[in-house]
Amino acid sequence: MINKSIATPNSLYEQDFYLWIETTAQHLKEGKFDELDLTNLIEEIESMGRSEKRELKSRLIVLLMHLLKWQYQPEKRSESWRSTISEQRICIEGLLEDSPSLKPLISEVFDDCYQKARLKAADETGIKLNFFPKESPFTLEETLQTSFF
Repeated sequence: MINKSIATPNSLYEQDFYLWIETTAQHLKEGKFDELDLTNLIEEIESMGRSEKRELKSRLIVLLMHLLKWQYQPEKRSESWRSTISEQRICIEGLLEDSPSLKPLISEVFDDCYQKARLKAADETGIKLNFFPKESPFTLEETLQTSFF
């Protein structure tokens, strides 16, 4: 166990991340700003923002991939695919509700996510990549709309 009284903020961060979080939160609550490990705190906050962006993009890729599979493999449609489509839409909606500033990002990354989804769909289905349209056959609005497919 780490002795909090002798641990420097940086060593606490490196030795016991959970304790560092607890200590940092307590310092913030108590207004002990001079005792904060600002370097690591800033890094963690920036990391949280990147994580939110990655999750949004990842969920959009999975959603688009399943929409492609749904459209181009109608004979293989399953409840599992339908469930995945629904789950990704619900999670994306939740992300956008929790962080409305991500809404412009989804438009910016849509085309790139579609290209990645196209690659993944080709890989998963064994269908040649050029079978899937180079441009998304779905608009962003359709992609996120619960009644679409």
